[in-house]
Amino acid sequence: MQNATNRLLSLDVFRGMTIAAMILVNNPGSWSYVYAPLDHAKWHGATPTDWIFPFFLFIVGVSIALAIGQRKAAGIDRKALIRKILWRSLIIFAIGLFLAAYPSFDLSALRIPGVLQRIALVYGVTAFLFLWLDARQMFCLGVGCLLAYWGMMTLIPVPGGHPPNLEPGTNLGAWIDTSLLSGHLWSQSKTWDPEGLLSTLPAVATSISGVLTGVWLLSGRKPFEKVAGLLVAGAVLLAGGLLWNTVFPINKQLWTSSYVLYTSGLALLVFGVLYWWIDIKGYRRGTLPFVVYGTNALIVFAVSGLLGRTLNAIHVTDASGSAVNVKTWLWSTVFEPAFASPYNASLAHAIAYVLLLLGFAWLLYSRKIFIKV
Repeated sequence: MQNATNRLLSLDVFRGMTIAAMILVNNPGSWSYVYAPLDHAKWHGATPTDWIFPFFLFIVGVSIALAIGQRKAAGIDRKALIRKILWRSLIIFAIGLFLAAYPSFDLSALRIPGVLQRIALVYGVTAFLFLWLDARQMFCLGVGCLLAYWGMMTLIPVPGGHPPNLEPGTNLGAWIDTSLLSGHLWSQSKTWDPEGLLSTLPAVATSISGVLTGVWLLSGRKPFEKVAGLLVAGAVLLAGGLLWNTVFPINKQLWTSSYVLYTSGLALLVFGVLYWWIDIKGYRRGTLPFVVYGTNALIVFAVSGLLGRTLNAIHVTDASGSAVNVKTWLWSTVFEPAFASPYNASLAHAIAYVLLLLGFAWLLYSRKIFIKV
């Protein structure tokens, strides 16, 4: 547990907004009825839903700079920091594997990549880099990751007779995933994974953009200069991502380099506004629900996944006498009859899920319980 004082409130709010959005888009009443902005782009392109995961990795980077940066400045033993980074990465990865296995625990088909697993890897790699490199070196490494990934995906022929391509299942990243993790990939594709191995490289660059943001915030510049820097950098990255999109399409599933610039730019713009509004101007009205979510983000996300899988695993008998899982029963007997539109019913289910998890987070917050690993 930790004290919630002396925190950058805008970062907690941004984290809470991101986790709430992640829970919202992951829990519609029915995947057949999802409004387009609340669903991922089918392949190339991006919807607001595709902003969520990179926003979180950006926040991870900012947190690394603020937390580890202060410890480095205080002269804390580097070995102790290394142990903490390793332990935290392993715990987050293990939680991700547990959620992937639950409730069947069929290890023969266990999906090894995943959202929490990627967070663990990106956090670990970025934190270790931050221990050894300065801001200029981190910037150069981040640029190098993006250029290297672009080159690998567009210039290296794919073993098996495929030319370099960005298509599902036949690109270089998919070949690596299939070769190393066959049988342990995303069940909806089986031949590639949206959190695959190769695309972790540009995901690290996303987190590096957050680290550089944190370093900027820790600088001795005036608040107005900090905000201006965040907004200008965000606009430049956003424009750069859209320009790069013309030759290396924005694609969340591949985590393309243009996608990194595009989403990091958006994250900087959103965070810059929140930082100015909350931490500089001091406006706090309406932020508490997001603070509640943001101060226990990891445990809330894990519980949301555990609850969703539990509802899918427990079966009941519906009005027709058929056995259905609890989630389907709730959708068909509570939400669908209450709304004329199945899309609105599906959205209402997702909102109810967010509010339920907010109640859980509020219980922890009210008791000053802040669960960290």
